[in-house]
Amino acid sequence: MHSAVFLIEFGAIILGLGLLGRFAARFRFSPIPLYLLAGLAFGEGGLLPLGASEEFVAIGAEIGVILLLLMLGLEYTASDLVSNLKTQYPAGLVDCALNALPGAAAALLLGWGPVAAVVLAGVTWISSSGVIAKVLGDLGRLGNRETPVILSILVLEDLAMAVYLPIITALLAGAGWAAGGATLAIALGVAGLVLMIAVRYGRHISRFVSSDDPEKLLLVVLGLTLLVAGIAQQLQVSAAVGAFLVGIALSGEVADGAHTLLSPLRDLFAAVFFVFFGLHTDPASIPPVLLPALALAVVTALTKIATGYWAARRAGISAKGRWRAGGALVARGEFSIVIAGLAVSAGIEPSLGPLATAYVLILVVLGPLTARFTEPVAMALAARRRTTDGRGRTARSTEVPAPASAPESELESAPVSASASAHPPAADDSLAPEDSDSDEAALGRP
Repeated sequence: MHSAVFLIEFGAIILGLGLLGRFAARFRFSPIPLYLLAGLAFGEGGLLPLGASEEFVAIGAEIGVILLLLMLGLEYTASDLVSNLKTQYPAGLVDCALNALPGAAAALLLGWGPVAAVVLAGVTWISSSGVIAKVLGDLGRLGNRETPVILSILVLEDLAMAVYLPIITALLAGAGWAAGGATLAIALGVAGLVLMIAVRYGRHISRFVSSDDPEKLLLVVLGLTLLVAGIAQQLQVSAAVGAFLVGIALSGEVADGAHTLLSPLRDLFAAVFFVFFGLHTDPASIPPVLLPALALAVVTALTKIATGYWAARRAGISAKGRWRAGGALVARGEFSIVIAGLAVSAGIEPSLGPLATAYVLILVVLGPLTARFTEPVAMALAARRRTTDGRGRTARSTEVPAPASAPESELESAPVSASASAHPPAADDSLAPEDSDSDEAALGRP
């Protein structure tokens, strides 16, 4: 009887997620908020709490996090990461400063303490690579000149996760400075070792894993990932970081084949993960934190737009491309929930989970809108400002000049016509000639 109830519950969850995904795809937005809402509906305090399948959903959620980070690692090679670190690290530092500090400040203002401040800083810092990649594809911007800038920022955020997650794990476990430092040193050492091995021996590793049989390739890659993730978690580094490093170590045809084979599994278990996070959030706990979540969402949406604008300007992108880059980075999603999920499991602050849920729900819906409309709105406001300034200059130029016999004091106070100016006004940066929106060559990996 128990197995029958489990099959009914889990089957209903999967069927419901599939229908929600189809609904989201029809209206061209991310299904993540719908998955979170489904978890809220089936969790504690929801419409229909689960019973028999909750333990299995918890295991599936953990696999979902591992597969999310593995697939992210497969997108990049070790040489890509090293190159991004050398050339784009200033953008990464600006991104961290502008977007992590508001989260930390909000946690301290709410009286949650330093550990919760570090956690909420990560929630507000990391953009959603999955949502952003989908939005860029839907809008046909994968070949735009600002897209490499966007991807570079996302890569640097992903690299930062390899350092950030072990720190969070140590803090949530209540480890002291010595134990936390040892954990961080192990994480950095393992990450550096894997990157070195991937750069020097990546082809040999890929050749060892490679197989012409899709079934064998799937089993080897998935088994290796779970094994390394388990060892990493045993060392208190992070299962997610271990999976990410496995993805980096694989390259070429193996990475492409594994990406194709594992994508359906990732989508399945990632959806289960979002449901699981919602299951552990009481819907009644969200209204009290809705106002802080909304304020934090507005502030960090603006700081992400500023980050993208600055990074694109540094790369020599035109004004339109700068605004597009900023608007595309606003969405938060899977990684914010992963970070908040660690804190919820550790039980450090009861309100952190509801606030993170509301925050992600707001920005995962707002993100595609800012990606689409930030640039046209900014250009319209700039055009309106230029028109207003032009009218003001025209009005001033038509004023009658003071007579020659007027006293010197009157001449100093009289309005100056536009023709009296020896130099034209400095050109505004937003008026620079627009670069081509797209490169002819399709972009590969960042």
